[in-house]
Amino acid sequence: MRSRLRRLVLGATALFTAASALPAAAATTQQRAEQHPSRDGLSAVVRYTEYGIPHILAKDYANLGFGTGWAQAADEVCTLADGFVTLRGERSRYFGADAPAGGDLSAARTNLASDLYFRGVRESRTVEKLLAERAPVGPSREVRDMMRGWAAGYNAWLKQKKITDPACAGVSWVRPVTELDVAARGLAIASISGEGRFVDTITAAQPPTGAGAAPGTPSVRTPGAKTVAKAADELWGDPGMGSNAVAFRGDTTANGRGLLLGNPHYPWDGGRRFWQSQQTIPGELDVSGGSLLGTPAISIGFNAHVAWSHTVSTGIPANFHQLTLDPADPTTYLVDGRPERMKKRTVTVAVKDGTPVTRTQWWTRYGPVVTSLSPQVPLPWTGKAAYALHDPNAANLRFADTSLGFGKARSTADVLASLDRHQGIPWVNTIAADRAGHSLYTQSQVLPRLTDELARSCSTELGRTTYPASGIAILDGSRGDCALGSDPDAVAPGIFGPARMPTLKDAPYAENSNGTAWMTNADRPLTGYERIFGTVGTQLGLRTRGAIEDVDAMADRGGLTVRDLQRQQFANRVPAGDLAAGDVARACAALPGGTATGSDGTAVDVSGACDVLKAWDRTMDTGSRGALLFDRFWRRLEQAVPGDRLWKVPFSAADPVRTPHTLNTDAPGFPTALADAVAELRAAGIALDAPLGAHQFVVRDGKRLPVPGGAGRLGVWNVIEPTWDAAGGGYTEVPFGSSHLQAVGWDGSRCPVARTLLTYSQSSNPKSPHFADQTRLFSGEKWVTSRFCEKDILSSPKLKVVRVHERR
Repeated sequence: MRSRLRRLVLGATALFTAASALPAAAATTQQRAEQHPSRDGLSAVVRYTEYGIPHILAKDYANLGFGTGWAQAADEVCTLADGFVTLRGERSRYFGADAPAGGDLSAARTNLASDLYFRGVRESRTVEKLLAERAPVGPSREVRDMMRGWAAGYNAWLKQKKITDPACAGVSWVRPVTELDVAARGLAIASISGEGRFVDTITAAQPPTGAGAAPGTPSVRTPGAKTVAKAADELWGDPGMGSNAVAFRGDTTANGRGLLLGNPHYPWDGGRRFWQSQQTIPGELDVSGGSLLGTPAISIGFNAHVAWSHTVSTGIPANFHQLTLDPADPTTYLVDGRPERMKKRTVTVAVKDGTPVTRTQWWTRYGPVVTSLSPQVPLPWTGKAAYALHDPNAANLRFADTSLGFGKARSTADVLASLDRHQGIPWVNTIAADRAGHSLYTQSQVLPRLTDELARSCSTELGRTTYPASGIAILDGSRGDCALGSDPDAVAPGIFGPARMPTLKDAPYAENSNGTAWMTNADRPLTGYERIFGTVGTQLGLRTRGAIEDVDAMADRGGLTVRDLQRQQFANRVPAGDLAAGDVARACAALPGGTATGSDGTAVDVSGACDVLKAWDRTMDTGSRGALLFDRFWRRLEQAVPGDRLWKVPFSAADPVRTPHTLNTDAPGFPTALADAVAELRAAGIALDAPLGAHQFVVRDGKRLPVPGGAGRLGVWNVIEPTWDAAGGGYTEVPFGSSHLQAVGWDGSRCPVARTLLTYSQSSNPKSPHFADQTRLFSGEKWVTSRFCEKDILSSPKLKVVRVHERR
């Protein structure tokens, strides 16, 4: 109690006396601001340090939310405003109905589809109903205060500042927001991998008319397991989000304390960007990290005691129900022989330079009616059957409370306790470490409570194929006994409770690279979970294999420090190259006459590629010669050779990290892929041994910045997925890849030892001084030393203090 009171006093003192320790200009700024405090309005102190990172100090949660909303608007007002246009269902009004929707908050292809869905959510008052629920089902008072404060802070910035970002300066669609808008954004993020992926089919599904409405057997041709697996991969293996993270136990580190390295892979542009900050309420909360834009809490981060990160999981966050329809009415379905009418959502959307569009959506007790799983797997609505999508995250406003619990945690046990209490993590795993030396991995996420036994007894004919192949369940919706049921420890019916979650505590390391929970630690495999969580005993991706090799060796070596985490992040090792480059070089040298035939039938001299690949250092460093050639070859090879014929030694569950191996250079597609890669680079005027950074770059402030890292398909930890533009010089721009990096440990002090890096920088405004500063660091593989404790914040040579407040 005494130490807590002391922290409260010290923190409160810093709030009012920090000016005395500031550089003169900063002190003057704060003193001037404090001479005109807000009257009964919300306020916060924002201390900016290097790279525009704000340290937000407030007396309570509402004021903390205010400071956070204000500071986010300062950096990302156009991106945020664009998202709020989406959530209000107004994209067609401002940008045109047929224009691409952007993909930040759903997978809708057009603005019209996006608007029909989000306006339907708004008009159904879904968010208001969730806000009215008592915690933990609904958000806590603290989170409600943060959302209310965030909206007020965003609005205050709009009122007090002039927008300089050309993306939205002077436009009419930048408008004030409400707590409801902030909550709606949180709900959209939670359901982005469920309903959010099906917006096009939700808004387009219509009952059959005329002859099509007549009763009959629904002709859904059962696809093969490979087709289903491909459809699942297209839906939930989306490369638009991914991650690596590893936590090390204390006995593997130099000082007995835990270590955490987080490396989320997210879009570099748009509404899924991370934004850095530190949030402090003296005596209550002190946490630093990255927030997803528009959210009030830290999403991934650390405090004085614990650090955590997330990785996109293999869990399937939604399922389907096949409806048996009333023969006389295709909008009425039967459950245990009793009819239930579908609910109509009739939505009208305003359209730019056109007449409003009105469409009807159809909803059931399970969720919305949909008409396809993917282009390969249609789910037609006939006179006899239809299909409904069930997404439990479409009623999940608990993400922020779970994250806030992490921010206040003092141990990995507290992290797990927040997961157990709030059960709000929608589609990611959690990896954590603490200063006492504990490590944690858990796939504690919101999933339909779909057991293997329920799938066996209730799957439709199609579901008997989809579930084992992909974890996608299609249940018989006409049977009441096929309901998802409830676990006694679940916060809501129809989802798994905490006891069912795959969890690994206190392993020497706990690592995930978007693979199954099974191989979180090679020596302590996790088993016994339901298929919907992921597979057991199946082939690992190259990124998972490479990551386990690396972190297992690190743990065995021991004596680890934060510096070792930094080295791992930028090792840029290419596991595919280690496995195959030698074989490729030898097979290349053995080609008759040094030529191979390309896919267009042209003979290509590939002899120059052989020595380049032989000499390649097997990394994706910017100076690596041969990296670009191998990268372009590997992409061609995966297209030309089926996965089950790529390797001579097949996968073995008894040796999952080292198998499969030995590249099958006898496959017919091998020489074709090599010829095509060589021809492609030559046609672009790129030397086969060109350094990677000369042709993998971004342009910022008119200057090329070489970008290290490589594709996840190569197994590279530091994932970078740039856009290939041969005419533009190679790989230009990076739409997706490593984003908010953090390497965190602890020493004997109360200040965490942390290095961070926001690869795309803090602001997307090209006129901001923080538009490219951290991107330049990323280009040079450098880090930011985190300023967490007061003494470090106040000693920053770049310190700028601003007191932000409402003006009445």
